[in-house]
Amino acid sequence: MLSCEAVVAETCFLLKRSGFDPSLALQFIERGVVQLPFVLQEQIGSVSSLFKRYENVPASLADTALIRLAEMNDSPLLLTTDSDFHIYRRHGRQTIPLVSP
Repeated sequence: MLSCEAVVAETCFLLKRSGFDPSLALQFIERGVVQLPFVLQEQIGSVSSLFKRYENVPASLADTALIRLAEMNDSPLLLTTDSDFHIYRRHGRQTIPLVSP
């Protein structure tokens, strides 16, 4: 699975807020189940553009980073509990294939 540090930070926050150990999310990275190839500094222009495009939603850094990560991959499949991903599009018009509850 591919992700980004913004998603990890958000996941840790949500785990802690729900009474769980936030380090549980880090174990997936340590075991190699989740990889973090996204480098914000290299994608800052694209992420900034996505913030502007979705300012009415409003999109978080984790959201925009995942949209950009989906754009960077030919056949993405996004696992999310965020209903805003039904609104977001990659490359402007393409829906992002989702797995969500």
